[in-house]
Amino acid sequence: MFAPRTRRPALGRPGGGTAVLNVGALIEAVQRNCHIADARHAREMTLCNYLLEMREYYRWEHGLPLGVAPPRAEVGRWLAEREELWDTVAEEDYGELPLAGERYEPFAVAAVNEVLAGHGLVYGAGIGRYGSAHFFLGRLDRHDTVDGLQVVVSGCEYARDIAAIPAALQGDTVIVRQEALRQWLWEKAEAWGVRQVPGPMRRALEAWGYFDDGAAALARMAAAETATVILHERGEHAAGRLLGPAWEEMLAGFAERRAELLARAVRDHLADCLVTLPELVARQAWPSLHFWFANLDGLRGVLFPRLAAAGETWAATGDTAPVLAAAHAGAEHWRALALRLLARREAAAVTVLLDDMAALAL
Repeated sequence: MFAPRTRRPALGRPGGGTAVLNVGALIEAVQRNCHIADARHAREMTLCNYLLEMREYYRWEHGLPLGVAPPRAEVGRWLAEREELWDTVAEEDYGELPLAGERYEPFAVAAVNEVLAGHGLVYGAGIGRYGSAHFFLGRLDRHDTVDGLQVVVSGCEYARDIAAIPAALQGDTVIVRQEALRQWLWEKAEAWGVRQVPGPMRRALEAWGYFDDGAAALARMAAAETATVILHERGEHAAGRLLGPAWEEMLAGFAERRAELLARAVRDHLADCLVTLPELVARQAWPSLHFWFANLDGLRGVLFPRLAAAGETWAATGDTAPVLAAAHAGAEHWRALALRLLARREAAAVTVLLDDMAALAL
């Protein structure tokens, strides 16, 4: 019923009394939950985004390299079959995970990963934008401690949903999905290649040597941006300490999408002003800083014109002082605005703020 991924982890025999893990059953259980999540939420995207995401989902499931165009006819048949599958599971509950003779709730991430650590695997589950659930299971590549946080980096993925989220903060643990990150980076480069607009994306790609050897550059980009997403999640953790648990409760209570978009954009800016931007400058990670500015778009870009202007000044003169000054001012501005959102709490009250964007922007 549930389409298996062609790749499977090559696990050695566990030792030291560790219970034997039925990897195939675990992958099937995680992928089943992914299908249920997709059945409930995937078709909420715009049609264009949905088709693009499904193309990449097909590529992942069939093991096609980035840059190889999936066959349209096959993708069309696969998409129709997948939507039929979704129709049969949309009303089902997320299932428990079978682990070494026990069964675990699908959102018990810490408990599941405690079992999986000895088997070279990592699991992720959570609630993302607009209440969508996300799940994945991948190979554990490394486990570090950075700034008091546990940082878990996964490689090859064996089960996932349509949304390949490169990184997430769960409690005091940062999970980085390098396969998802590489896909995201490639999509960004591919999208830029359609129009080839001058600006920060071109500068980032040029700094990474993308125009000389795209494949080698993508590997350098993935390594550099792994560090950047860890910085961002460190910033998210710092922002969480400032805002407290009431912030997540507020997000969970939003039924209005515009309110959630505003709240997430504000917290993203707070996180990056607290940690990401100062650290990128301190490390002189110039390609990553160009790439950061290339992704300052949508509502985030509208909210922070001072930083966008500072980025252009830096690109033209090499002077990072305006960027650091904007980040310093932003740390205070976005914290104050986040606390203002918390004081309102209700989605309707938060959404009203969007009617006066100039009063929110910095």
